[in-house]
Amino acid sequence: MKRFYKRSTVSRLAPEQIERQGRISRLAFETLRQPAEAITFLNTHHAALGGRPIDLAIASPEGLLDVERALSILPGSEPFASGGADQ
Repeated sequence: MKRFYKRSTVSRLAPEQIERQGRISRLAFETLRQPAEAITFLNTHHAALGGRPIDLAIASPEGLLDVERALSILPGSEPFASGGADQ
């Protein structure tokens, strides 16, 4: 008897995408200091960025830098030193 398994329709992230996702998530939590605010920021459409920050950061190194910059200028955010997308 053959078993059938449902295949996931969600594509898996490449290692570099996973790294960017982790990096922007950590930065959002460190910068905003409130988990709910960080989650909201990452998952809500940001007009100035033209999309959801988490999606943009995952998509490309340039998107990651754009989201890092947006985080740095949010009211109440603490300054951070961006070391570039390859850190």
